Amino acid sequence: MPSIYDIPEVLDRREGPHGEVVLRRHGALLQIIANGCFLMDTSDGRSERLLVDAALDALDGRPDPHVLIGGLGVGFSLAHACGNPRWGRITVVERERAVIDWHRAGPLSAVSGNALADPRTRIVEADLIDYVNETSATFDALCLDIDNGPDWTVTEANAGLYSTAGLAGCARVLRPGGVLAVWSAKPSPEFEGSLWNAGFRHVRTEEIPVARGVPDVVHLGVRPG
Repeated sequence: MPSIYDIPEVLDRREGPHGEVVLRRHGALLQIIANGCFLMDTSDGRSERLLVDAALDALDGRPDPHVLIGGLGVGFSLAHACGNPRWGRITVVERERAVIDWHRAGPLSAVSGNALADPRTRIVEADLIDYVNETSATFDALCLDIDNGPDWTVTEANAGLYSTAGLAGCARVLRPGGVLAVWSAKPSPEFEGSLWNAGFRHVRTEEIPVARGVPDVVHLGVRPG
């Protein structure tokens, strides 16, 4: 782990459609920063792996399910999904071209290189909210990790995703019995209520202990049908 006295090295800095995104190296870790807000790093990945596993476990055993991963991030969720042969297709929606480039031909390829080469994988450069509202595709699971949680969004516009209307859009692209899984840096009882209000069932929250502070969590809900 890096010392608190280490100075992070900026590997790339770009202006994207939603502001500045930065890739830094801090000791052995790679970090993604958006508009000065720390998003994630390569220190652990337990919660990102749980996001994918919890969604698969909540499905009904259907063959070759299609998962939509919202946010490429440092690639832990994608790499973990590709490591499981039960997933039939894996679509990743990422709005930042810089993040995609860092995976395809940059330092983050060490995490995701094999996953990007997996024939099940498709990367879509798009805003997740726009994609969910406009796509004609349907999915068995949605695994969303585009913010630090429903109560701590990276950009103001993302808040709409966690509203009743936004969750209705998620339900629209889910097949009957499909699962919505949302990563959060802290539990959100209010978001659990929003899931129920949007018509999801079997709503629950799974916790991931962290070294300090409140646990990371994955909020889960199942579309009826």
